[in-house]
Amino acid sequence: MPRIEELLREHPVIDGHNDLPIAFYELCGYDLDAYDLNGPVPQLHTDLPRLRRGRVGAQFWSLWVPQDADAVRRTFEQLDFVRRLVERFPAELALTATADDVEAAIKEGRIASLMGMKGGHSVGESLGVLRVMRALGVRYMTLTHNHNVSWADSATDEPVLGGLNDFGEEVVREMNRIGMLVDLSHVSADTMRHALRVTSSPVIFSHSSARAVCDVPRNAPDDVLETLARNEGVCMVTFVPAFVSQAYADWAEEASAKAKEAGRTTSELDDAGELELLVGRPRPVATLADVVRHVEHVREVAGVDHLGIGGDYDGCPGLPAGLEDVSTYPALFEALADRGWNDQELAKLAGGNILRVLRAADQTAA
Repeated sequence: MPRIEELLREHPVIDGHNDLPIAFYELCGYDLDAYDLNGPVPQLHTDLPRLRRGRVGAQFWSLWVPQDADAVRRTFEQLDFVRRLVERFPAELALTATADDVEAAIKEGRIASLMGMKGGHSVGESLGVLRVMRALGVRYMTLTHNHNVSWADSATDEPVLGGLNDFGEEVVREMNRIGMLVDLSHVSADTMRHALRVTSSPVIFSHSSARAVCDVPRNAPDDVLETLARNEGVCMVTFVPAFVSQAYADWAEEASAKAKEAGRTTSELDDAGELELLVGRPRPVATLADVVRHVEHVREVAGVDHLGIGGDYDGCPGLPAGLEDVSTYPALFEALADRGWNDQELAKLAGGNILRVLRAADQTAA
């Protein structure tokens, strides 16, 4: 669609969450000589040619590591990987931290590279480590990953605190003070509500969708989306099949339960091609239309000024039909244009809203 090509040339996609760092580690131990990302790398959802075809102007690279005793060290190694990636491809990538940096990189024809930590375990309960991460360019921190931290409850763990404890509130305030975005993806609904009460700066969901459309704990409830609008934050809708398709989510929950009964993990059963046999029916297919429903629901509840995109490419094994890799973002914009979205609304979704939030965070810090 020529209209979308022109729109995304002027207002390219700024994606809130891509797990290339951990995927590249698992593929080849961060060895940038092993796979040339300036050419096709079919083992991944992401490479530079496909980012170009997808009209991506800026990417938040996710720094995610397991929640163990080595988490802080391993997070620094991921940060080092992103820096080396940018140094390897200086004509294609630019390391950025501010909205002005992002816009300058886009004008130069380079893809702005930002960083976000996925999980409060990456700072080891240290505000000092948090401050150093910010000084090194990390722009957001997801308060938890799949498990609780001592100061915040996760969406996918048994609640302990009912939100944040006193130190968790201090973490949020310190993030506001240093201009690091508070990311509420992965946290429990009570933690979402608690953080929104404490923060003095707009927050983000770097990769979450709408719970009213797909009822899973990783998605944002409507009351939270309403509060997010008053906070001037942004929900960056994700493409993860289990978070956008209720049929897929129900199938995945059943698969997990049956795998547990069998004393196996879903991933090892999936790798062996046995998971669908165990469940007894084929895995449902999530689609582009499922993602459109989430985008339009968040718009209806929170408003078009509070929307963004956080695809979670290379963070899950498969993506919806029509959104299989980072080259496919234009298909989402074409679908929304077909549904009556105007250019101004599409530009806000593409990246205008998250740039506004970055600027607001820096203003709060100043």
